[in-house]
Amino acid sequence: MSAVAKHVATDEDLLPRLRERDAAAFELLMRRHNRRLYRVARSMLGDTAEAEDAVQEAYLSGFRSLAEFRGDASLATWLSRIVVNECMTRLRRQARRDNIVPIVASDAWTTEDGELPQEDATAARVEPPDRLLWRAEMRALLERRIDQLPGPYRVVFVMRAVEELSVEETAQALGIAEATVRTRLFRARSFLREAIAQDLDMAQGDVFDFDGERCDRIVARVLQGLSLPAS
Repeated sequence: MSAVAKHVATDEDLLPRLRERDAAAFELLMRRHNRRLYRVARSMLGDTAEAEDAVQEAYLSGFRSLAEFRGDASLATWLSRIVVNECMTRLRRQARRDNIVPIVASDAWTTEDGELPQEDATAARVEPPDRLLWRAEMRALLERRIDQLPGPYRVVFVMRAVEELSVEETAQALGIAEATVRTRLFRARSFLREAIAQDLDMAQGDVFDFDGERCDRIVARVLQGLSLPAS
C-alpha cells in the first residue's frame, strides 16, 4: 500500500499564518526563499555582508506590511521586489555618501542604455596548471566575472540564469519590461561566454552559494526583529 504523500505548505498556504504572526510560518518562508533573495541582493550590492543585511531589512519591511500584499504577484516575487527596493536605497545612500553618480541605482536599471566593459571581455583567463584544479576554481572565476558585469545585467543574469526565475517574475521584481529582461540576459551571457567560454553552464548553478550558517543567522535576526520566538 502506497503511503499518502505529505502535503507541503505553499506560500499561499502560509499567508494566513504569517498574518497571525506565526513564527514557524515566518521561518519556513524565509528558509524557502533565503537563497534567491540573497543572490539578488548580492548581485546588486556586490558585497556579502551588505547583501545579508539588505535581505534581513527587506524581510522585516515586508513582514510588517503584509496587509499591503494583494496577491497580484506571487509572494516570492513580492519579496524579491522589496529586496530590490532595499538594495536601490542602499546604492543611492552610498552614492550620496561617496559623492559619486549612482550609476547602478539610476536609469541604467530601467533603460536600455549602457555598454558592457569591453576590456573585461578580452581579458586573459585564469588557467590553473591542473585541469581538475581548474574545474574546482570555476565557481570562483564565474563569480568574479559576474561581479564585473554592469549592475543591470548582473542582477538579471542572477535572477534568470542562476535562480531560474521566469522572464515575467524577473520583470515584475525589477519593475522593467519583459523585453528588457531578455535583452539584458542576452548581453550578460554574451559577455560571460566571451570571458569563460564553454565552461559557463558547468558552474553557474553554484555561484554565490547560500550556506546554512547565513540562513540561520538571517532567520534568527528577523524573528528577533519581529519579537517572535525561534523554533
